[in-house]
Amino acid sequence: MVVSAGEDVIRLEAGQEPRQLGSVALEGIRVLDLTRLLPGAYCSLLLADMGADVVKVEEPGGGDYMRWYPPLVEGQSVLFNALNRNKRSLTLNLKTGEGRELFCALARTADVVLEGNRPGVMDRLGLGWPVLHELNPRLVVCSITGYGQEGPWAARAGHDIDYMAVAGALSMNARAGEPPHPLAVQVADLGGGGQAAAVAILGALVAVERGGEGRFLDVSMTDVVVSWLAPALAQAHAEGQVPARGRHRLTGRYACYDVYRCRDGRYLAVGALEPKFWRALCEALGRPDLIDEQYLEDGRQEWLRGELASVFADRTRDEWVERLAGPEACVEPVLELDEVAHHPQVRARGLILEQPTGLEVAPPVRLRADWRRLPPPRLGEHTAEILAAVGVDGDRLDRLRAAGVV
Repeated sequence: MVVSAGEDVIRLEAGQEPRQLGSVALEGIRVLDLTRLLPGAYCSLLLADMGADVVKVEEPGGGDYMRWYPPLVEGQSVLFNALNRNKRSLTLNLKTGEGRELFCALARTADVVLEGNRPGVMDRLGLGWPVLHELNPRLVVCSITGYGQEGPWAARAGHDIDYMAVAGALSMNARAGEPPHPLAVQVADLGGGGQAAAVAILGALVAVERGGEGRFLDVSMTDVVVSWLAPALAQAHAEGQVPARGRHRLTGRYACYDVYRCRDGRYLAVGALEPKFWRALCEALGRPDLIDEQYLEDGRQEWLRGELASVFADRTRDEWVERLAGPEACVEPVLELDEVAHHPQVRARGLILEQPTGLEVAPPVRLRADWRRLPPPRLGEHTAEILAAVGVDGDRLDRLRAAGVV
């Protein structure tokens, strides 16, 4: 791996891999990943980066829908590539008897089955929890859905914006007098269907390692978002009313926690919530007269916001970044996507890497050495080697392909 002081994106020489110190946390754990699109892919990416052998079980011919979303690099989506390193791809038609038979053979020796179908689909395929648990009592089965396995909305279709809306989070994402607006990052998908599912799987694997049986994990993305709103819900209940839009603590109620436009049209994020940070900011701005105004109400916040806006409009964003680099004021630049790789902290952490398959973001937690073991797989690339482990020879594989089973 070659990194010069002036580079913003790490470039890997052919055949070389990034190295990080750490243990191979999940080596020897096999995950059969039946999911498509974002939530399950991010969940299994976290597990794969920690050393698990993740087998993507995909439908022959099409596979994961995300494979074909533009832009493409050598015929495969950069979006898919960004989430599917360190995984192997097996094509298997679970609507056929032989496909289900082969899946069961794999499940007998697997540790985790991850699926993202609507409730009841796995049962109709003959691969529901009772069947898989009987085949392999140590198996952990994790189901990621929008609304969970039961309830009147269990089978309802949805996307991230819907889960955020039903959980109450979207209503909070608004300025005073303005409607709620969608988030640019799929919070429920990534945090609920991805990270929370991975945490649940890890907990279940620990229980199995301690001698327990496998278990079924019902991960609802809406449930996870509701759990994140515990403080907001508790506050609203205690006060007997829901704060108006733009009056939540972090959505515009206080001028000390907001975004301000600079002279060049770029922005600064101000997070000076604690009095010590607010004092440092006011002194750095040459406005010590504002220190006692931090949390005053009765219209003072709009006045204070106007004062800050006027001050920040006097300089460019980067001039303010340089001026506020010393004081501990919790003020940072609002970076555009094309600026992130240039940030010194991002460079120092080696977070963004340039690969032949597109830009890649390193794991958020470095738990293993040589975390990048495999490039994103082509559809069905590892079918022969995976099925060979359950006794499928070349002749049978050819027959299975001809019959549309793999």
